[in-house]
Amino acid sequence: MKKLIPSIILTVVIAIMGFIVFGKRAISPEPALAALAECIGQKGIIMYGADWCPHCQNEKNAFGDEFQKIPYIECGKDPSRCIAAGVKAFPTWAFPDGHTLVGEQGLAGIAAASGCPFSKTNQ
Repeated sequence: MKKLIPSIILTVVIAIMGFIVFGKRAISPEPALAALAECIGQKGIIMYGADWCPHCQNEKNAFGDEFQKIPYIECGKDPSRCIAAGVKAFPTWAFPDGHTLVGEQGLAGIAAASGCPFSKTNQ
């Protein structure tokens, strides 16, 4: 029993160290993702969506915490604004020049359409 205690302690210490090292990587912002979200926000590109829409959730989740930098209209809470913008499907990405992208675009798709730099290799 006395020989087992140091092994248990060592295992716990290694587990804690692993969580600290890998846990920080998982929650730290990725520079390329942060730059993409900031660029989209600065360009005034708006995402219209609905909380029940799985494609909208995929778009939001792809950005993670960085999504807060992107102008977003929740159509379930503000339907008149979405109707006025001509939104007919979710998600809809609306650009200041009047063109829209409808449907799930993914990070690379929205980056290409927005002209914002993004490279998965930089993440």
